[in-house]
Amino acid sequence: MTATAAPHEPAQVSDIAQIIDNHLHLEGALLPILHAVQARFGYVPQEAHAPIAQALNITRAELHGVISFYHDFKDMPQGRHVLKLCRSEACQAMGGADLSAAVLARLGVEWHGTTRDGRVTVEPVYCLGLCACAPAAMLDGSLHGRATPGALLAELAQ
Repeated sequence: MTATAAPHEPAQVSDIAQIIDNHLHLEGALLPILHAVQARFGYVPQEAHAPIAQALNITRAELHGVISFYHDFKDMPQGRHVLKLCRSEACQAMGGADLSAAVLARLGVEWHGTTRDGRVTVEPVYCLGLCACAPAAMLDGSLHGRATPGALLAELAQ
C-alpha cells in the first residue's frame, strides 16, 4: 500500500502517530511499528524516525541501525514493481551476472535503483531458493527460474 499524502502533510504525521499508538503496547514494538509504517507508506519515511524513536525511548541512531540492518525495510519509495535478481553463487554460475547486467542496462538503473517513471525497482538478493533453476528472479513476489532478460522485460512490459 502506498501513501496518498505527500511527505510533511499533517495526514502523514497523524498516520504515523496512529500506527505507533496501535503497536506501542506490544513487547518488542519496534519491528511491528516499522512493518506497519512500511505497509502504510511503502517505505519508512524520515518523518517517522523521530516519533518512533521518542515513543520507544531509543536514539535515532539505534532506529537507523535497525532499519538498515533488515534489508526489507526501505528508506525511499520503491517502484510499483520490485524485481529481485539472485546474486548467489549458483545463479552467477548459470549466467546471473549477464542477466543482471542486461536487465539493469535495459532499465537504465543501478542496484537498488528505480526507473525514472517509477515503475520498477531492481534489488539484489542472495538466494531465492531456486538453485536448480538458476538464474532466478522474483518479480512482485512471483518466482522465475531459468530467467532471461527477454522474459523478465516482457513480463515487466505487461
